Amino acid sequence: MWTIERFNELPTERAAEALTACCAAGEWTRAVADARPYADVDALLAHATAAFDALDAAAIARAADAHPPIGRRAAGTDTESSWSRQEQAAAAAPDTGVAAELAEANRAYTERFGRVFLICATGRSAAAILAEAKRRLGNDDDTEAVEVARELRGIVRLRLRKLVGP
Repeated sequence: MWTIERFNELPTERAAEALTACCAAGEWTRAVADARPYADVDALLAHATAAFDALDAAAIARAADAHPPIGRRAAGTDTESSWSRQEQAAAAAPDTGVAAELAEANRAYTERFGRVFLICATGRSAAAILAEAKRRLGNDDDTEAVEVARELRGIVRLRLRKLVGP
């Protein structure tokens, strides 16, 4: 979308708005936008990762809640919705049996943990995503919170690379 140089030049509010497509936690978007300029993409990724790792559980929950259930196409026309559709491409059009199982796993996960099942879907087949959902249903709350943060961290880094390309 932008070079690192162009990203560094954006007004702070515009940069924070663009970063929201990567992570919906306002404290993260402000921390990353306010720390500009970055020498290069690696410096941006390093700072953004550190800022993500400093988020508390409530901020991670807010950021995770911004994601649609896996296998359900994001309906919007904004950048985040477009990226979500790309990332979930393999899960969005699985065979009917896998789609039904994935919908059931999503329902069971939401019932069990009170939030959407979050996984970095890029490069994963629907069957692999389904297997992960079933495995994670066996997690206790603390273990699952760690897994959600890890998956969200991966999504954030992936989206930052889309936002600020080479």
